[in-house]
Amino acid sequence: MVCFRLSPAPGSGLVLLCLVLGAVSSYALEVNVTDSEKATCLYAKWQMNFTIQYNTTSKNFKTATISDFSTATYNGSVCGNDQNNPKIVVQFGSGFSWIVNFTKKESAYLIDSISFSYNLSDNATFPDAKEKGILTVHDLVGFRIPLNNIFRCNSLSTLEKNGVVQYYWDVHVQAFVQNGTVSTKEFLCEKDKTSTTVVPTISTTTPSPTTTPTPKEKPEVGSYSVNNSNGTCLLATMGLQLNITHNKVASVININPNTTDFTGSCQPQTALLRLNSSNIKYLDFVFAVKNENRFYLKEVNVSMYLVNGSVFSIANNNLSYWDAPLGSSYMCNKEQTVSVSGAFQINTFDLRVQPFNVMEGKYSTAQECSLDDDTILIPIIVGAGLSGLIIVIVIAYLIGRRKSYAGYQTL
Repeated sequence: MVCFRLSPAPGSGLVLLCLVLGAVSSYALEVNVTDSEKATCLYAKWQMNFTIQYNTTSKNFKTATISDFSTATYNGSVCGNDQNNPKIVVQFGSGFSWIVNFTKKESAYLIDSISFSYNLSDNATFPDAKEKGILTVHDLVGFRIPLNNIFRCNSLSTLEKNGVVQYYWDVHVQAFVQNGTVSTKEFLCEKDKTSTTVVPTISTTTPSPTTTPTPKEKPEVGSYSVNNSNGTCLLATMGLQLNITHNKVASVININPNTTDFTGSCQPQTALLRLNSSNIKYLDFVFAVKNENRFYLKEVNVSMYLVNGSVFSIANNNLSYWDAPLGSSYMCNKEQTVSVSGAFQINTFDLRVQPFNVMEGKYSTAQECSLDDDTILIPIIVGAGLSGLIIVIVIAYLIGRRKSYAGYQTL
């Protein structure tokens, strides 16, 4: 446990902030803010990451992902008093910060607002950024929670504004903690209320990994979509089968669309479809525009819980799959494999995607993959037949010439 002493807050005495970091790979944050008498007044545990779309000097759009909070500091987090509301303040990277404010109203407290600031001058995070300086997105949340209740939301929640998508999951938070003791009474978010599984475990329909992957039946096909202010902006229909190798143990997992949540975002040059379930923290499909007239699958990111409790995470932003013209969809009914890494592949079945230019919520004309194109067999068969005929003619001609020469005698 790492503790930070903060400057005295007006009317509240010295504030002590203690932080416990979970597994570095998943960057679970846990904050316990105490008052001058070392009594807990604000508690939170959560996981988060961010995707930010920005314009480059070459007038293209890029997407940056921020998920490393290992260097975070927490100066400015306070319990709150009659003059100041409670808040959690997190600083990380170079000029990045995240602030959540709480307010109290009668018998409830509110997660009032969330502010996220990012620094476009950080060339490591935003290479070739056209704009420079620190930008801030401010979201009014206004989520109401009864006093002396801890709010819990294991399911994925998102905030999207001005090209910034904020992702939160495994959230536990209580402001205005009474008598210094975090409540055991939970107030659930709506997504957790409808979920039958509230802890990250492998679904009962998924077999445990073994040294030899168990042959799996064809996965069920799911339909996914992403909406923005203009309506549906991304469509995807596919059956998904995950092939994972971790610590020399291979497993095959079929994604069940009936127990899978989905969200995402659409930008002019990129589009994101994110899936999550009880055991999958996130499975991201990131699409991009190339040459101003085609789209393709550029990036896949995954983070999920394995049966042994460890977190399996893989990311690859240099893919080139599912290529099709803008204004059309990509379709491949046959089984197709997306190789993300040596340890992670995705088999797709009955695939159809359109991440850009969706009109009236419907797919446009599809470009089929080569695996589906049976028409190529016709020219192959015709060509093979013509080649065989030519060979027969040549052989017959050679035999005829030999017989003709055999009929002449030397005088």
